[in-house]
Amino acid sequence: MDWAEVVNHPSLQDIPFKIETNEFGEIVMNPVKINHSFYQSRISTLMQNMRNDGVTLTECAVKTRLGTKCADVAWVSLENFASLVGKVEADFAPEVCVEVISNSNTKFEMKTRRKLYFERGAREVWICNEKGEVEFYSASARIETSNLFPEFPIKIDIQPKQ
Repeated sequence: MDWAEVVNHPSLQDIPFKIETNEFGEIVMNPVKINHSFYQSRISTLMQNMRNDGVTLTECAVKTRLGTKCADVAWVSLENFASLVGKVEADFAPEVCVEVISNSNTKFEMKTRRKLYFERGAREVWICNEKGEVEFYSASARIETSNLFPEFPIKIDIQPKQ
């Protein structure tokens, strides 16, 4: 199946799973837990509050050579966002793609996703683990802090502020 067919298939509407495709056009589904949703939401909110020259997207579908991968959170400049409006999947990766690790993810899978997003033009890929610790990557190496969001924390507290 291609991504447009997946998005429009009636039996795949409103299911509690993250849906992607692999390089064979097969559907891959992963259940999402509350902590995962929390980190996804918090990252998106922090990014949006730090910069007003772009938008954050959740579950951003990016077409890659190994199928459509959905970045948990992405940040795209306003200029690039204009070319995404109305599409079912991005034919390029937003400037920042963020993956929130789930129990089912492997280190190899995260390394592969980083590579795929960079191949499609991402400037940074961030990985948030189950403890809220964030790792930042450029195309060439792990970096201490984000170049695009230098104030972004390296740890996100799971306890929301009152």
